[in-house]
Amino acid sequence: MFAILTGLGLSASAGLNAYIPIMVVGLLARFTDVIALPHQFAWMTNGWALAVVAVLLAAEVVLDKVAVVDHVNDAIQTFVRPTAGGAVFAASDAAARIDHSGWMTGHPWVGWVLGVVVALCVHVTKAGVRPIVNVGTVGIGTPFVSAAEDTMSLTMSLVALLVPALVILFLIVFVLIGWRLIRMIRRRRRRQNAG
Repeated sequence: MFAILTGLGLSASAGLNAYIPIMVVGLLARFTDVIALPHQFAWMTNGWALAVVAVLLAAEVVLDKVAVVDHVNDAIQTFVRPTAGGAVFAASDAAARIDHSGWMTGHPWVGWVLGVVVALCVHVTKAGVRPIVNVGTVGIGTPFVSAAEDTMSLTMSLVALLVPALVILFLIVFVLIGWRLIRMIRRRRRRQNAG
């Protein structure tokens, strides 16, 4: 149970920021015993790979704080975030431990698919809400919302690896926030259509 929560938490984190969970997994695997990566994901602990991820993370952090530029970034990240979600789910070795019968071990693609789906759902919600924030605050709220997303991504990544049981709470919060935001968007559209 904890293994799947770790994978889901890392994937949800990737939906907010693709590079934070990769960086967290890579650093913890390289410098601690918190996570042991399967050999096919050992590249995440490589110094060069971590340096490239750090540069991409820095670019993402800066670009996502600028209104309008964040939309272009989100469009590009539509392909990156789900892929990162699949990679961190599979790399966390959660897929191999979910089912003790060995079925998941024999079907590693399932972890990738779960990670891609979770990260894509979170990303779509994030990308759908951001235009409303930008328009509603005339771009002033963009850096604050982006910083909150980055903080949530980092926190969720650490929680997923260190205290996986808390991932349930984070996922419930994600769902509630997404549900409320969707309701808010629908109300706003109804008012615009009526007016």
